[in-house]
Amino acid sequence: MLLEGKKLLVTGVLTPQSIAFSVARIAQEEGAEIVLTGFGRAMSLTRSSAKRLPSPPDILELDANKPSDIEAVANALRERWGRLDGFLHAIAFAPEDALGGAFMSTPWESVATAVQTSAYSLKAIAAGLLPLMQEAGGSIVSLDFDASMAWPIYDWMGVSKAALESVTRYVARYVGPHGIRVNCVSAGPLRTMAAKGIPGFPILAASWARRAPLGWDVTDPDPVARAVVFLLSDWSKGITAEIVHVDGGFHAMGTELVDEGEAEGEQTGRG
Repeated sequence: MLLEGKKLLVTGVLTPQSIAFSVARIAQEEGAEIVLTGFGRAMSLTRSSAKRLPSPPDILELDANKPSDIEAVANALRERWGRLDGFLHAIAFAPEDALGGAFMSTPWESVATAVQTSAYSLKAIAAGLLPLMQEAGGSIVSLDFDASMAWPIYDWMGVSKAALESVTRYVARYVGPHGIRVNCVSAGPLRTMAAKGIPGFPILAASWARRAPLGWDVTDPDPVARAVVFLLSDWSKGITAEIVHVDGGFHAMGTELVDEGEAEGEQTGRG
């Protein structure tokens, strides 16, 4: 099995539709022992979803913006396992006024919350868990949404994802000597709880299948989760500071796909 004997921390499990839930499920199926994190009012959702995994794991409290929580998680994992082989960073949040077209009027306080929670937290958690990983190495994976362009409605979360991509490269630079890999998986749009908080998400999702040459199913997180599991495994030992796109090929297409017959008709019409 791909993750036989691995000890992994998985953040961000809310509902069974979440990418993190699929990662947790597939990781267990591939032989990993996992612990989940949750916090606040969402903890009840994490507990409920954990019961639906092949082997219901323990859940630790983690507010990624609280250093004391990160320290407590590190201590709990040290007592439990003595080491950590990797973790999934599936943490992102932006206040309502940072999304949906309010970009030019969003106050700094909301921007700061989005960037700290969605990008800086990767560095914060990596630093806090480094002592558990630095002896044997390991893998850190975060969930991304292509930040190479400006998206409608995504606004400051898009900026936060650009920061996440950059933080990934810098963390990779500093932890690489310890044999630790750090990568992003840039996923296509999926109908998750996080997506419900993005105004106009259905419009964005609907355009995806018209451009992605492989097509795209907004209800299936497994292709993204399998890429994450690969990156958490030893099969990815030569990969770090990378952004792996799992989006049906959308990111590489300049325009929406055109039916060959339709395109031929348009060319004939011009003549």
